[in-house]
Amino acid sequence: MAASQRVLIHATSVVLAEAAAPFGGALDLAVLLLGPSDAGKSDVALRLIAAGAKLLADDQTALFVQDGRLFAEAPPSLHGQIEVRGVGILKLPPAKQTVVGLAVYLEPERKIVRLPEAASYRLPDPLRPVLAPPLLTLRPFEASTPAKIAAAAAALARSAFVAGAASTPSGSFL
Repeated sequence: MAASQRVLIHATSVVLAEAAAPFGGALDLAVLLLGPSDAGKSDVALRLIAAGAKLLADDQTALFVQDGRLFAEAPPSLHGQIEVRGVGILKLPPAKQTVVGLAVYLEPERKIVRLPEAASYRLPDPLRPVLAPPLLTLRPFEASTPAKIAAAAAALARSAFVAGAASTPSGSFL
């Protein structure tokens, strides 16, 4: 596959940056926030941004493979914009294309398992067989959700996962 081929997915994405600092340092890794419409993707992104993350893309994220790694970026029409429900569409300083380190499926109604089995995000067909990022399932409107995302990504980056959804049998994803 050519490095320039992009696949659009329905996801909001952020680069964790300083939002991961309390969990081991700033991270230049993208997190895909997935889920159906009204699942709280932009809400979680906004709370991560308030904690020091940078907006990558809201509502749609372009994924592509470069040098065997999965990257995310904003489609040109959405670059630097986020919809804040009840406020409107805001322009924010956007992050540049970034390696994807974690995917999070936001499920407002689902009971979350304390120690879930390891899972991976199922990449769109054109992007396979690239190694897919770990996948967590979280409730979007819990106050701790942004911290859980930052903590999980930081643990992945440091190979510090002991057990749970983001641990991998072959070592670190990153």
